[in-house]
Amino acid sequence: MVALVAVENLVKHFPVKRSLADVVAGRHPVVHAVDNVSFTLDENETVGLLGESGCGKTSTGRLLLKLDQPTSGRIEIAGKDLATLAGADLKAFRRTAQLVFQNPFDALNPRFNIRRVLAEPMINAGIDRREYADRINAELARVRMQGVGDLLDKFPHQLSGGQLQRIVLARALILGPKFIVADEPVSMLDVSVRAGVLNLMREIQETLGLTAIYISHDLALVRYVAARTFVMYLATVVEDGPTEQVISSPQHPYTKALLAAVPVPHVNQNREPLPIKGNMPNARNPPSGCRFHDRCPMAIARCAAEVPALREIEPGHRAACHLA
Repeated sequence: MVALVAVENLVKHFPVKRSLADVVAGRHPVVHAVDNVSFTLDENETVGLLGESGCGKTSTGRLLLKLDQPTSGRIEIAGKDLATLAGADLKAFRRTAQLVFQNPFDALNPRFNIRRVLAEPMINAGIDRREYADRINAELARVRMQGVGDLLDKFPHQLSGGQLQRIVLARALILGPKFIVADEPVSMLDVSVRAGVLNLMREIQETLGLTAIYISHDLALVRYVAARTFVMYLATVVEDGPTEQVISSPQHPYTKALLAAVPVPHVNQNREPLPIKGNMPNARNPPSGCRFHDRCPMAIARCAAEVPALREIEPGHRAACHLA
């Protein structure tokens, strides 16, 4: 397979307001959103980006779509360095990489009817207006929304959440992208419609041969859609590998804690206390060494002093833990 996406030593820090003490000490505080993240994605590959809120999942996705600029590091998509893209080249890139938003109720302009919502990407990309109707009809058919009455004349508030998410998906696909980032794509939907939307997304991806990243905190979703999973904690990747290996044989204590936190089906079923303590540290001042060491029940002195390398534990399965 050919690598479509290549990320090397990616860093994103967001500057924050300086206090008087920061000014006096000459400090420039930042929030560590992404720190030294590297990976590659093959064509037609589906990966999951897993972790709790604030770990850097969404920031990583935004960097891959050039919605934010990295502090340092390199991103290549289809052999092109994103840092060098501008003008016509950047406009062409926007057609090949698209985002599926988390909240369909906020992702669509409430003043646009569905026809205009779906036409907007084509207007921005400079597509010939004579192609609009055919493209819109084709994508509505792809997301199983063709023939829904006077759909194109309706406004977002007149559709259900499941219908809106299908429209969001159609809008993302209408320019024919090769790469999509789906940020919590079904978290805002009723449980009864989630499976239908996920099945649709899997079918479309396989049909079109898309490379996709699913950002989620939901282990079940990632297990269902992704062949490979990256687990993030406090801006860093702590484990990655084939999804089934990561879930059935986790190597990092944080991954084990995520699995232990999955709800059990019976309210009276006994379960062990979570193998984790405290809350995620402040991203402005992450811990030294392993960023998980102050919450880890297995931590040793080395964990606080030395940053663990993301090393291969078994073929294709890596973990950033001194004890793995």
